Amino acid sequence: MIYLQGDFKVDDTTKKHLIIGAGFVGLGMAQALKAANIAYDQVDASDDIGGNWYHGVYETAHIISSRKVTQFTHFPMPDNYPDFPSAQNMRDYLNAFANHFNLREFIELNRAVSYVRPVENNLWEVTFSNGQQKIYKGVLLCNGHHWCKHFPKLKGEFNGEIIHSKDYKHPDQLRGKRVLVIGGGNSACDLAAEAARVGAKCVLSMRESVWFIPKSFAGFPVADLIKWWMPQWFQRLITYGIIRLTFGTHDNYGLAKPNYRVFDKHPTLNNEVPYYIKHGRIKPKPAVHKLDGCFVEFIDGSREAFDLIVCATGYNVVYPFLSPELQRVELAVVKCYGGSFLEDYKGLYYIGWGQARGGVGSLISAFSPFFIRCLKLQDEINVPLGLVFKEMGEQLPKTHLADPQQIFRQLKLTNFFFNQIVKRAYQVNTQYSNFSNSPLPCLSRATSTPFLP
Repeated sequence: MIYLQGDFKVDDTTKKHLIIGAGFVGLGMAQALKAANIAYDQVDASDDIGGNWYHGVYETAHIISSRKVTQFTHFPMPDNYPDFPSAQNMRDYLNAFANHFNLREFIELNRAVSYVRPVENNLWEVTFSNGQQKIYKGVLLCNGHHWCKHFPKLKGEFNGEIIHSKDYKHPDQLRGKRVLVIGGGNSACDLAAEAARVGAKCVLSMRESVWFIPKSFAGFPVADLIKWWMPQWFQRLITYGIIRLTFGTHDNYGLAKPNYRVFDKHPTLNNEVPYYIKHGRIKPKPAVHKLDGCFVEFIDGSREAFDLIVCATGYNVVYPFLSPELQRVELAVVKCYGGSFLEDYKGLYYIGWGQARGGVGSLISAFSPFFIRCLKLQDEINVPLGLVFKEMGEQLPKTHLADPQQIFRQLKLTNFFFNQIVKRAYQVNTQYSNFSNSPLPCLSRATSTPFLP
């Protein structure tokens, strides 16, 4: 059926879901829906698939988790890939994945979404950047969280260049320059090591010390040494031992000991920063106090001159096409149940927003069967699945950090007892028999600007 919607002819897509994003997560979810014979469309604002691995990483980037945990379980990476594949390896792999499962025919590129809203009959209206609108049964939000750059608030003025780590693409941007890298995460350490190799000098400014975890130990990727049955306290014990045997103590590098436990923050896997500190090629400094021309003053009172400041200070988790009523992000945490589901709206799914320590492929491979079962159950009941999980006693998440081994254990348990979820879902559905999504007003084309939290 085709009907007129404003100035456009719109396909009747009310029996389909829409996947927003064709990166690692979006492709994984698309393959899962396709395998389950669930109708969907998929769009991406970029001109090619791959998400951050296509448009967001630097030329010399390599994954920090291993090939084994990063790959989709049902689609292994080629045997000739190294333990830590490069950015080009990852692009080739995601293209091979899309080709193998014939996903491209359902993907529309250069297709940005400007607004998503609930309408009558628990359907969802999607407005695209060209003004076209389509009505969908549900929407999977897989637009990623490595694109909305977070910059620190720096006092003063700087005469040189300031960029975000996402703007860094090639070592020539650092070559021969006096470089300050702000941050203590994986991108910050990668860029600091790069500047140590090709720059005139490199200073790494960290608000607090981090735990440097080596990427490999005794010839094996550290990520591969952690098994699904290991509780987090045991993983910590192993990791502390590996750090002590390879890195030593922070005192040996002129660094303060971190004031948090390993895994309480997203881990930094890097062998090179300690190496270059010992060689005098990276100078660690505390937080920046202020900018002053070509100089930067640090909170310890010291001053250094720089040509370039790279802010490796992370990203904001945002859904700019959602209205304030659907903005459920608090800091980096999306307040939803079961990792994806709202309690007050059905048909909108937040996917891939968390920061797990392991590779995304194995997690999507484990999560997608559970999600497919949930989608099919959602078809059978009127209430949102988030409400079902809430009524079953689940609490909203308090952190965006996740232990992948705990996720694997939870998913095994949840799938085993899924019939209990079905039973409770029908009880909750009877209790809230009159539930319906509350429609939200349409976005005026005259004021069609994205909603940012």
